[in-house]
Amino acid sequence: METGTTTAGGFVSTAHRTLQSDLRGLVEAGRRRLETAPATRWLIGGDDQATGHSLLQGLLGSLLIMVGSWGVGWMATTPSSWFARTTVLNPVRVEPVGVILCAVLLVIGCLVLVRAWLRLGQRLEGRWADGRGTVVQATWLWTAPLLFTFPIFSRDVYSYLAQGRLLHAGLNPYEEGVSALPGWFMHGADSIWAESPSPYGPLFLMMAQFVWFVTHGSPEPAVILFRAIAVAGMALCLWAVPRLAQRFGSDPGWAVWICVANPLFALYMVAGVHNDSLMLGLLLCGFVLLRSTADPVRNGLGLVLVALSVAIKPLTVLALPFAGLLMHTGSARPGLPDGLPRPVPGLADRIRSWVLTGAVALVVLAVVGMLSGLWFGWIPAMATSGDAAFPYAPFGLLGLGVGWLVDMIFHTGVRPPASVFYSLGTVTALVLTAWLALTRRPINPVLATGLALLAAVLLAPIIQPWYLLWVLPMFAVVRRWTGWPVWCLHLLVMLLVVIGVVDQLSVAQWIPLLWVRIITAVAGALYLVYIVALDPKTSALFPFAGWAALRRSARAPSPATTTEPKEH
Repeated sequence: METGTTTAGGFVSTAHRTLQSDLRGLVEAGRRRLETAPATRWLIGGDDQATGHSLLQGLLGSLLIMVGSWGVGWMATTPSSWFARTTVLNPVRVEPVGVILCAVLLVIGCLVLVRAWLRLGQRLEGRWADGRGTVVQATWLWTAPLLFTFPIFSRDVYSYLAQGRLLHAGLNPYEEGVSALPGWFMHGADSIWAESPSPYGPLFLMMAQFVWFVTHGSPEPAVILFRAIAVAGMALCLWAVPRLAQRFGSDPGWAVWICVANPLFALYMVAGVHNDSLMLGLLLCGFVLLRSTADPVRNGLGLVLVALSVAIKPLTVLALPFAGLLMHTGSARPGLPDGLPRPVPGLADRIRSWVLTGAVALVVLAVVGMLSGLWFGWIPAMATSGDAAFPYAPFGLLGLGVGWLVDMIFHTGVRPPASVFYSLGTVTALVLTAWLALTRRPINPVLATGLALLAAVLLAPIIQPWYLLWVLPMFAVVRRWTGWPVWCLHLLVMLLVVIGVVDQLSVAQWIPLLWVRIITAVAGALYLVYIVALDPKTSALFPFAGWAALRRSARAPSPATTTEPKEH
C-alpha cells in the first residue's frame, strides 16, 4: 500500500514538473516569436549598442501619451477654453469606445516610454562617460510631444491659474480658497482647493498672477505658459545634476539618466505641469554655485537661487542649513571629492555660514514678499495646506487611525487628535533636520538635504508620486547605486506610472469611470508584468527570473531520488 501511494505521489510530481516545463517552453516560444514577428520586432528587439533605437521607442511612447491625453486628460470647461467651444474631440472624449481607447493608449504609451528608458540604461552601461549627451538628447526628444498633451497625472495647473486669479483680484491666496472666485470650478481646479490656502511661495504666485493677466484666464494658453516654467526647471536640472555628480564622485551620465531622463520627471513635471520642477532646478543650481573655494559673489548668487527655490515652494527652507555648509570655508579631507566641506566643521564655522545664509534668504524672501504684497504669509499657510487632500500617505493613514482610536475613547472627534499627530510628525522632521545640520559626523550636505526632505515627505499626511523626484537627485549625485536599490526604483517608477494614469482619468459623467479604470489597470498591469518578468531584454534588470530559477533547481529531484528502484 505504501509503495502504491509513493508511486502515485511520484506520478503527480512528475506531471507537475512536466506541466511547468511545458509552460516555460510556451513562454520561451512566445518570447522568440515576439522578437522575430515583424509587428513587434522593432519594439522589442534592436542592437544592444544602438541607443538610437531606445530614443525612437521612447518617442513612440510619448506620441501615444499625447494622443491618449486628448481623450482622458484634464480639460477646463469654462467658455474661454478653446476646446470647450468645439466638438472636434467628441469622438475621444464623449464616446465610451474612444475614451477607453485613449485610456489604454495612455497607460501603454507611458510604459513604452519607461521601457525605452530602461533599455537606454542597459545600452549605455559601461560607457556612461560617452553617453551623457545621448541621455540629454533623449530627455528633450521624449519631452517634446508631451508639450502638446492635456494635463495628465494631475490637474494642479488649473489651481495655479485660480490662485493667480485670486492674487490678480486683490485677494490673499494664503487666506482665501479658490472658491472665493466666481466660476472657479469650470476653470478646472480640483475641489480640494476650494477652501485651502495656497501651499506655494510668493514668487510662484506672482508668476501665476502674470499668467492669468496675459492669458485673460484662457486655460490652454495658461497651461502652455505654466508648462514652459516646468520645462525651464527641467533645463536647470539638466545643467546642475551632472555638475554636482562630477563634483561629489558620482557618475554624471548615470545621474542624469536616473533623475531627469526618468519618465516620472517628464510625466509628472512636464505633462502633469508641476512647479516642483522649477523649485528643484533652482535648488540644485544654487548647490552647484556654493563651494568652499568660490568667490563671495558666486556663493552669494548660489544662496539667492536657493532662497528663490523657497519662494517657489517653501518646503525647501529645509535646505538652507545645508546650503550654508556647502560654502563652508574649512579645508576638505584629503582623498574626498572636491567640494565636500570639512568633515567635522566647528560650531563657530557653521554659525558664520548659517548667519550669512539666513541673512541672504531673509532679504530675498522679504523683497519677493514685498513685491507680491504677501510678505511672509506662506509661513502660517504651510501649517494648514496639508489638509487640502485625503492623506493617502502611510503617516496620514496612521494619523487617522490614531484619531479614530482617541475619538472612540474620549469622543474628541477624529480630526483634532489626528492634527496633533501630524504636528508631531512635522516636529520630528524638523528635529532630524537640525540633527543632520549639527552632527559632527561627515555627511555630505546635499545628501543631508535629501534625508531631510525624505523625512518631511514620509512624516507628512500627504505623499504625491512626484515627491520622489525631490529626493532622487540628492542621492544620485553623491553616489551611484547598484543592486536592489536600482531595480526597486525601476519597479517603483512603473507602479507610480500605472497608478498615476488609473487615478487621474478625466472621464465624462455618463461614462462609468470604474470600468474605464479597471480596463486601464488591467492593460497596464499586463504590460508591467511583461516588462518585469517576460521581456527578453528588460527582465534581466529584475531578480525575479533568477529567483524562479533557484526555486526550480531547489525543487528538482536529486539523482538518488530519480534512480529506478530495483526489483526483488
